[in-house]
Amino acid sequence: MLFIDSTIFTEIPPLRAQWSLRGAQACVPIPGQHGKHVLTGVLNITTGTYLQYASPAFKQAQFQEVLRMIRTQWRGWQIVLFLDRLPAQWAGASRRVARALGIELRWLPTACPHLHPVDHLWRHLKQDVLANEPTPNLKKTLKRAWNYLASLSPRQRLQKAGVLSEDFWLKDV
Repeated sequence: MLFIDSTIFTEIPPLRAQWSLRGAQACVPIPGQHGKHVLTGVLNITTGTYLQYASPAFKQAQFQEVLRMIRTQWRGWQIVLFLDRLPAQWAGASRRVARALGIELRWLPTACPHLHPVDHLWRHLKQDVLANEPTPNLKKTLKRAWNYLASLSPRQRLQKAGVLSEDFWLKDV
């Protein structure tokens, strides 16, 4: 069982990370560029192995490329991929590619991030690892995120994703 999710990194700083003296308004610099990059992660909730993919956008072509990467990494496995209902993933062409690669797609309910272990990884990454960057440099931020997630052991990934919790909704599967 695999879970896939994407998160967006922008050059606009996250306001939750800005500190100021009590009673003083925080000065938040907004750069002239509004670049973004999408980091996509695929987590195997049984082994803790992880696949990541970065791109300036995440549309059908990128999703289909990730599907091919999934099949390459987990060659010979019967794959059930849990995912959100993003247009790139829901598109007929993407579903046909998944079917041709032998990847069974399972759609998570809308607006239920608590069911998605990769969402928990993103939350941890953004709150604990990247939160204190006042004006993120997009390439450096993406590299820090990529390196941090790649450096986690499989067990650490599962732990931070909430998979090892007694309350994880698929713990008995």
